[in-house]
Amino acid sequence: MSTPASDVIAVLAEPSRRRILDLLKDGERPVGELVDELGLTQPAVSKHLRTLRDAGLVEARVDAQRRLYRIRPEPLAELDAWLASYRRLWSASLDRLDRHLEEEGPS
Repeated sequence: MSTPASDVIAVLAEPSRRRILDLLKDGERPVGELVDELGLTQPAVSKHLRTLRDAGLVEARVDAQRRLYRIRPEPLAELDAWLASYRRLWSASLDRLDRHLEEEGPS
């Protein structure tokens, strides 16, 4: 089941959750390491991880006594695909600005 882009955006609106994803983008990490890096309490980090997991953005695997978290790229790819049309609008605006600046020439 895919998560709608609006749900992913709502989850990522919280800065600590974005920081967690930033920490996980290079590979999986245990909760304790995330707690140390974020400077948040373990319950706070666990709550954010639960929200990220519920949105499908991260997954956990058990390794002995630890849970290791990693990013699930699929929801981010779906968000990127949804944003693509808006990116085209932004690119078109920048292209028009570039043409305008070229026409004006140096001041």
